[in-house]
Amino acid sequence: MQYIIAFRPHARRSIALGVALALGLSACASTKGKKDNAYVARDVETLYLAAKDTLDRKQYEQAARMFDEVERQHPYSVWARRAQLMSAFSYFVAKNYTETISSSQRFLSLHPGSREAAYAYYMIAVSYYEQISSVQRDQRTTQQALDALGELIRRYPASDYAVDARLKVDLARDHLAGKEMEIGRYYQQQGLYLAAIIRFRTVVDQYDTTSHTPEALHRLVESYLALGVPEEAKKAAAVLGSNYPGSKWYERSYALISTKVKPARGQAAAAQ
Repeated sequence: MQYIIAFRPHARRSIALGVALALGLSACASTKGKKDNAYVARDVETLYLAAKDTLDRKQYEQAARMFDEVERQHPYSVWARRAQLMSAFSYFVAKNYTETISSSQRFLSLHPGSREAAYAYYMIAVSYYEQISSVQRDQRTTQQALDALGELIRRYPASDYAVDARLKVDLARDHLAGKEMEIGRYYQQQGLYLAAIIRFRTVVDQYDTTSHTPEALHRLVESYLALGVPEEAKKAAAVLGSNYPGSKWYERSYALISTKVKPARGQAAAAQ
């Protein structure tokens, strides 16, 4: 299935509409601006629609706080359940991912069997995913994103959210592999070949479906040769040639093996 959900501005509106339809929301009503930090008792429908109108005007943080107010004033109404999800969404489009996760987790703790639970799990997962940083930085959030995406897929494998989650899993895994490669290359440049080999082997063994695997195999060839272990270098080159025969990394490994590794005595005699 084609990747659809990209969280561009128009996609955000579509998702909000989808949640609204799923929850059976009525049309938006206009509201006069009021301070959202003061307790002003209002009936639940007026309060909810005021929050929805604020969201439609793209005042996302204020809308989220107003949806929170729905729950605060009317915690046992059906509107409170709706407001929790809309609060999570509003915080998400405001890029307040900490509050998105908190709102979604609160919804799940109160309504674990809800048919909207898959959406709450999805909001948690994408909130971690949106915080993934460059490979030069700590990747704890990437692992949290991977764990949350995996939880969503495990619980709701047939949902539309799981389709998007599987794509994001691949990208997150590629990111983690990239971090291993960065550390491995650093160790290699410092002459710490054993430490480098551990990192490159992690990529080959744990992230073998990512785009970094061919380079990891080539770096293993380089590192094994630097340690004076040509047999291991040849094994890595053989795996590289078998799986990525047309890659630039195999060409480099082949040239390196041809230059650095002398043929066995029997092979040299046969060549003569």
